[in-house]
Amino acid sequence: MHCVSCGAELGEGSGFCAKCGARVGVASEPRSVPAANNGLQSNVAGGLCYLAGFITGIFFLVAEPYKRDHFVRFHAFQAIFLSIAWVAFYFAFGVLLSVLPGMFWRMSWMLESVVGFGFFCLWLFLMFKAYNREEFKLPVIGDLAAKQA
Repeated sequence: MHCVSCGAELGEGSGFCAKCGARVGVASEPRSVPAANNGLQSNVAGGLCYLAGFITGIFFLVAEPYKRDHFVRFHAFQAIFLSIAWVAFYFAFGVLLSVLPGMFWRMSWMLESVVGFGFFCLWLFLMFKAYNREEFKLPVIGDLAAKQA
């Protein structure tokens, strides 16, 4: 005989299921498994998508059960696209810096520091928004992430 709530094998003559606690012979709603057994909550996983950029973004896109969660997928794609934009900016800035004369290096270093700090603040802000269960969309990247999720 099997439990009608969780499907576990029932012992002979038992009045309650040993796994979920449901009364034998009475249909009840299946009890949810605690979050510790299922892994991270979706808001924590969404925030962690940003932790290492495209690496953690890809991880959460392929890991079970997060790859089926729309919220986590959105933040994973947005983290991937943001890290690609960050790398592209630094590559383009490096090329620009290599063609500028030496007198502009100090000014360009200051500009790079300000923009880098801006990216860092944006990264922290997006992690905060994801942890608070918000789908904050960046202007271009957020729309692309929403289409992919």
